[in-house]
Amino acid sequence: MTTTAPLGTEEQTGPPAAPADGRRTALGRIPTGNGLVFVLPFLLVFGLFMVWPIVQGLWMSFTDSSLALRDTTFVGFDNYTEAFGDPDVWSSLGNTVFFTVVSSVPLVLVALAMALLVHSGLAGQWAWRLSFFAPYLLPVTVVTMIWTWLYQPELGMANQLLDALGMEPVGWLSDESVAMWSVAALTVWWTVGFNFLLYLAALQSLPTTFDEAAALDGAGAWRRLWSITLPQLRRTTGLVAMLQVLASLKVFDQIYILTKGGPNGSTRPVLEYVYDVGFTGYRLGYASAVSYLFFALIVVVSLVQLRLFRRED
Repeated sequence: MTTTAPLGTEEQTGPPAAPADGRRTALGRIPTGNGLVFVLPFLLVFGLFMVWPIVQGLWMSFTDSSLALRDTTFVGFDNYTEAFGDPDVWSSLGNTVFFTVVSSVPLVLVALAMALLVHSGLAGQWAWRLSFFAPYLLPVTVVTMIWTWLYQPELGMANQLLDALGMEPVGWLSDESVAMWSVAALTVWWTVGFNFLLYLAALQSLPTTFDEAAALDGAGAWRRLWSITLPQLRRTTGLVAMLQVLASLKVFDQIYILTKGGPNGSTRPVLEYVYDVGFTGYRLGYASAVSYLFFALIVVVSLVQLRLFRRED
C-alpha cells in the first residue's frame, strides 16, 4: 500500500536550501564574521602592548634616541655598525653562549634522570614530585637570596663543606673563572623542575607493550632504557632542548640580582648589557639596535633547531 504526501507539500530528499540572505539556519554554524567580535579585545591588547612596542623599538634602533635628549635624529645603520665593532657586545654575547651551554645540558640530562627515577616506582611518589618541582615555583628574588647565603665566602654552606673536606675556600661570586658556573648551578636547581614535569608526563604516556615484550625476551632494565624508552622520548627531548636553549639565551634576572654582571663583566649577558646601555648610559637607540641583533640571533637558533628536529623525525 502506497501513501501520498498531503496536497501542497513535497518530499525533501536533500538538505534544506540556504536562506536568500546567506545566513545559516538555527541548526547551522554561526557566520564566521561574528568571530571577529570575540577576538577583537585580544587583538587590541596584543597590538597595543606587543606589535606597537616592536615597531617603535625597531624605529628607535635607527635613531640616536636618548633618555637625556628630547630631539632624535635618524642615523640609519650607524647603531648596528657600532654594535658589530663593540667589544662589550661580543664579550656579553660570549657570556650568554657560555651560560647557555653550561646550563642547558644539565637541565636536560638531570631532568631526564629525575623523571626516570620517579617513574621507576619509588615509594613516596608525591614527596619526590613535590621536592623536584617546588623550587620552580619560587620567585627569582627568593632563589637568589638563598644562593647568595650559600655562596658567602666565610659563612656560606658551600665553603664550609669544602673546609670540612680539607679543601681551600672558593670565591663563588668573586672569582671570574667560577662565577658563571655558580650562576648555572643556581639556574639548574631553580628551573629543572619544569623540564622534569615534561619528561614525567611523556614517560607516563608511553605504551608499555614494547617494554613488556622486551622483558619477556630477556632484555635487562638498562637495555630496555637505551633501546626502547629513550628512543620514544626523542620528540620530548627535542622540545625540552629547544625551550631550554631559548630560555638560557634570554637569561637576565638571576645574574642581575646575584652578580650585577661581575666580577669585571665575566657574567654579564647580552640583555644586561642592553639594560646598562639603555637605562644607565641613556642610549636608547643603540640599546634597541643591540637588542634587535640579539633577537635575530635567537630567531636563527630557533630555525636551526627546528630544522634539525625535522630531519631526525
